[in-house]
Amino acid sequence: MKRIVTATVRNQSGVLNRITGVMSRRQFNIESISVGHMESSNESRMTFVVHVDNLQQIEQLIKQLHKQIDVLKVSDITDEAMIARELALIKVATVQATRAEIYSLIEPFRASVIDVGKDSIIVQVTGTQDKVEALIELLRPYGLKEIARTGVTAFTRSTKKQEKQQMMIIH
Repeated sequence: MKRIVTATVRNQSGVLNRITGVMSRRQFNIESISVGHMESSNESRMTFVVHVDNLQQIEQLIKQLHKQIDVLKVSDITDEAMIARELALIKVATVQATRAEIYSLIEPFRASVIDVGKDSIIVQVTGTQDKVEALIELLRPYGLKEIARTGVTAFTRSTKKQEKQQMMIIH
């Protein structure tokens, strides 16, 4: 089963290497990793999509990651209300006759063409993994030249309890 794990870490060299080393030793298959600075430049947020056979494995992984010196917080957010997004750049083979058709295909996905060449275009799409996969499959018959994907990044949504407290403060 696929799990989404987020980690808040100190922004230090070698942290990513140590964390992926823990996952490698435990034989986790890492589907994607996304890392970026947080509000403070001293901290980074890492989002991992990993495959596990059972929930005990993910619990063990979280315990192992908590033991790492530069790891401040680790959470499995898979079952929580969350927002998860991915970015993909897709270079599609085109000829003049197929460009209009491709434009109409990408429109419902809110994707955009960010480069046009003589024999290809580059499409940018953001959204869930399913949305990105669906667009790739629709574009596949035209001839995919290259694909670059960022991996998933995710946040948990605000809970209703927190929202009610914020509403009370505002009023």
